[in-house]
Amino acid sequence: MTKRNLAVGLLGIAAITLSACDAGGGGARDSIRAVGSSTVYPFAKQVAENFARSNPELKSPLIESTGSGNGIQLFCSGLGADTPDMVNASRRMKSSEFDRCQANNVQDIIELQVGLDGIAFASKNGGIELNLSPKIVYEALAARPYGGEQTTQLWSDVDPSLPDDPILVYGPPSTSGTRDALKELVLEVGCDTNPEMKALKEEDKDLHLQLCTEVRSDGAYVDQGEQDNLIVQKIESNPRAVGIFGFSYLDENTDKVTGLPMNGVDPTYENISNFAYPGARPLYVYVKKAHMRAIPGLDLFLQEWVKNWKVDGPLAAIGLVASPPAEMAMNERRVNELLTMTRGDLTGEKPAEETAAATQ
Repeated sequence: MTKRNLAVGLLGIAAITLSACDAGGGGARDSIRAVGSSTVYPFAKQVAENFARSNPELKSPLIESTGSGNGIQLFCSGLGADTPDMVNASRRMKSSEFDRCQANNVQDIIELQVGLDGIAFASKNGGIELNLSPKIVYEALAARPYGGEQTTQLWSDVDPSLPDDPILVYGPPSTSGTRDALKELVLEVGCDTNPEMKALKEEDKDLHLQLCTEVRSDGAYVDQGEQDNLIVQKIESNPRAVGIFGFSYLDENTDKVTGLPMNGVDPTYENISNFAYPGARPLYVYVKKAHMRAIPGLDLFLQEWVKNWKVDGPLAAIGLVASPPAEMAMNERRVNELLTMTRGDLTGEKPAEETAAATQ
């Protein structure tokens, strides 16, 4: 049997498993299940609620907040009713995760960029004021800044222009896509302001990653789990504390917290939409094409995302920043034509047909 025939056979078995009743109780499912990012969670919940109102004959989708990393792991575990149909992610799927999906026969994956978000640093209204930069954040939070000992205790230890207040930051856990984006967009950027660390990236990539992204564990950085609302509560109760979460949580809590500038740029809708804010990032949804034929309403749920992610749509009202027009059009095409991703999409080698479409 050829690999192609084997793959087709496995997809057929998955469809049967999904759609047929299973005496063991684990095979049949008639509602959409999505797991993943706590940042994308409120947007996915809003889309699910709008979907339920538009399609009362279908069951409401089940949306679970598991964190991007854990969600992708569940998504890539295989096909069938005991696995999620979709995963929401606040960072892009990694090549290694795509390979794991493929190894577990999750081979046809639709990747959608549903909008933009920003990694917001915030404090209580009237609380500590900090003009941050990636360099400042790195030196304050790194376990071993530039390979040396972490000795800073006060913000003024990092930069004399900052307040003489203890460094106390509530942020996302290691399983969170927000943590991954924090590493890539802020910590590593700050680390590489040092020429020796930038050179180390070429010499020893693993050591560079460790020194540039490992966060201190002495209490100055507090892992607050996947509940971003809890971070808001923590900084609201402590005017000297700083919180890190998605822009949408800042946007919906402006009566309680204030965004802190990064490189002098405030975390606002406009600054994220044009990537002027250093912490701007895309948000993603991944879908198993094999499940499209078996889970009732999954195709309609993707269409609901398209209707909701517009500039003046329901998601913008709760903090989602719309993708640029060309990107939005490409993602709508992926929904309408059920276009699947390749490993080359993740490594920068775009298929010719998508490259041509994006430039039209």
